[in-house]
Amino acid sequence: MPDTYFIVPESQHNALIQAAYQHRGFQADESAEGARFCAEASRHGIRTHNGIKALHLDHLFGSGSKGCVPGAKIEEKPSRFAAAKIWNANKKLGQSTAYRAMAEAIRLADQYGVGTVSVDNAFHYLWGGGYVMDAARKGYIAYTNCTAALAEVVPFGGKFPTLGTNPHSWGFPTTEAVGYPIVIDWATSVVAMGRVQQLAREGKSLPPDAAVDENGVVTTDPKKAKFLIPFGAHKGYGLSLINEIVGGFIGGSLPTIRNRWEKAEGDKGTCCFFFQVIHPDAISGGAFAKGRNQKENVKAVIADVLGHGNEKCMLPGQLEAGWAAHTAKAGGLLFSKAELDAFNELAAEAGQPLWQPATFKTVTI
Repeated sequence: MPDTYFIVPESQHNALIQAAYQHRGFQADESAEGARFCAEASRHGIRTHNGIKALHLDHLFGSGSKGCVPGAKIEEKPSRFAAAKIWNANKKLGQSTAYRAMAEAIRLADQYGVGTVSVDNAFHYLWGGGYVMDAARKGYIAYTNCTAALAEVVPFGGKFPTLGTNPHSWGFPTTEAVGYPIVIDWATSVVAMGRVQQLAREGKSLPPDAAVDENGVVTTDPKKAKFLIPFGAHKGYGLSLINEIVGGFIGGSLPTIRNRWEKAEGDKGTCCFFFQVIHPDAISGGAFAKGRNQKENVKAVIADVLGHGNEKCMLPGQLEAGWAAHTAKAGGLLFSKAELDAFNELAAEAGQPLWQPATFKTVTI
């Protein structure tokens, strides 16, 4: 069923998000980076991790708690390996940290073919797909994972949440092949908690077998959802576990005390990030069939996957590219009435002018 959205100028959106961050004590540069990333999420239809989610997380676990420190400085730690950087983010705003980490991984990949940045003491960076998408647009293969803000996923066969939603995000430079970067980005739960919050805001139901209530009973009511369920049973559980183990190697502590500061006294309650960028030339064997070059070969592989009657199949990243096209055509970021109401709560908090729905054009998609 088509939905109607209000068209909000990106500059107006960014001004509000930046003002909201600065009202909470963040510096101008990190506030602008936070706003820019929230706009990217909205541009691509990622309504679960837009500015509303970003500032909600900051209120609950960031500057409103002990998980994020406005104006924090990133500290580079010693590393024996030139292509592998290790950072202590000192609880800096997640979007600012992630932008810098991906840029550094790209610089390393240009020099060494591959680059990694491991980040300890981090705060939630929101939508991992946005960072790898940006790198893929620049011509790189990029990957990131993180430990999510809270342990709210019950392991396969268990009954108590000991895992984060723990996303994995891959981006591939396929714009020449298909018109946009292929971005494979997923939380390891059936849905992310941001999706639960969005559906509650919109008055919609959860998909089946995605969440349980406080008694461990499966529910489709987002307002009753207490804990989440891994996708794909043991497979999603295993993928989520990867992030916890990688985080453990980096320096992250127990999942069940992450951002639960009353339990983390004398311990660590922060998240971890991992970024990896590969220059395509660094993995090219050169022996492509039928005289194809690397880019032509990738295009042929994708065409074969989508051939043989599979022409209607969708590629990861296609939905985001389609939503970006809607945004570009509309000439602004697209938000529902419920989202406008949520933005106005932020405006009131930051002492900014409220958004008047009647002043925005609308579009039905």
